[in-house]
Amino acid sequence: MNIEVWQFVLYLILALIGGGVAGFFGARAFFKYELKKNPPVNEKMIRAMFQQMGRKPSEAQVRAVLKSMEKNR
Repeated sequence: MNIEVWQFVLYLILALIGGGVAGFFGARAFFKYELKKNPPVNEKMIRAMFQQMGRKPSEAQVRAVLKSMEKNR
């Protein structure tokens, strides 16, 4: 079975494109799954964390925590 050089190059390019498309959709599905399993932190979670420590947070404290988390991403 002999294959021409141009056929090999064509098959290689098609395989790379196909792999890139499959990888994109696979990574997107995995990312959505992980976000659903581990949602990003929101105000409600920060308030619950403060309450678990026995404190009642002020709005300024919640905003400060959110801002520091955004800054350190």
